[in-house]
Amino acid sequence: MPTVREALAKVRDDLGPDALVLSTRLVAKRGVRGWMGGREVEITAAADRPPLSESRPVEQPGRPLAQAADHDIIARLRAAGLDAALAREVFDAVPRSRRRAASVPTLRWALAQCLEATAAGTDSLAPVEVFVGPPGAGKTTTIAKIAAQQRACHGRRIGLVAADGYRVGAVEQLRLYADIIGTSFRVVRAPAEFEQVLDKPSSGPLLVDTAGRSPRDRTARQLFDLLAGRRDIRTHLVIPATTDVAALNRMLDDFRDARPERIVLTRLDESASLASLITAIRGRQLAVSYLGIGQRVPEDLVHATPPRLAACMLGEGLGQAGDAA
Repeated sequence: MPTVREALAKVRDDLGPDALVLSTRLVAKRGVRGWMGGREVEITAAADRPPLSESRPVEQPGRPLAQAADHDIIARLRAAGLDAALAREVFDAVPRSRRRAASVPTLRWALAQCLEATAAGTDSLAPVEVFVGPPGAGKTTTIAKIAAQQRACHGRRIGLVAADGYRVGAVEQLRLYADIIGTSFRVVRAPAEFEQVLDKPSSGPLLVDTAGRSPRDRTARQLFDLLAGRRDIRTHLVIPATTDVAALNRMLDDFRDARPERIVLTRLDESASLASLITAIRGRQLAVSYLGIGQRVPEDLVHATPPRLAACMLGEGLGQAGDAA
């Protein structure tokens, strides 16, 4: 109820004028309004009943405070978009001593504990990092951001490869980034050419941009067969954060032959919450490697860490994650 007076009136209407008020407290409203700071009065009360006989079990008056707190936490997590199973898992991760007044930072911390296997964190680069995905997902921009960050922060020159010479715009965009960064750039038009590039000794990791063709395309399938046969390659499936769960599952099925080990989520600046998307990725036992938060190169790309994924799932800004890139 909005005020104590209204809450007490409701108690008397429900339990009678002799109702016994056990406790009152101010709690967050359930649902989205609670996450936005809305508060309401919660009262635990019991009707004044005659004593029960010794042979009859004594009923607990009202709803126990611990049970009320449990329900409140799970309801808040469900309102944020977590499914029932994950909400319960997060609740179990909250220390008992902090459940009575669980704050948003506490819930974020608990959710992060549950996402350890879903966040790749700051993994070092594999010898060859390949990026696949549908057209317009952000593969080329993601690769440019990674290469630019490696050059600026670590002084490393990461080789860039365009594994599709027919996508002229993307090829020229990647070539331009390679010139700016001062790194090597190759264009390959067939799986056989790609294999030659992979077999040639390299001074550092290679980032490979692929065509946004259908996975059923003959050339795409040949490329996927080549990727599947090598151990020095790690494949990332690039997916916009605006994708719904049904479309995500279709993409994961379509690109199964590419055997992606990592997921890159782009366009976070266009999505309010990633709760459903990350839950689905977690269900597939995949890990998120990078989060694209805008179009700026190289700034708008961060490693996916458990606190960052938790903040995204709860609809908060990445600044709430409180960890380093």
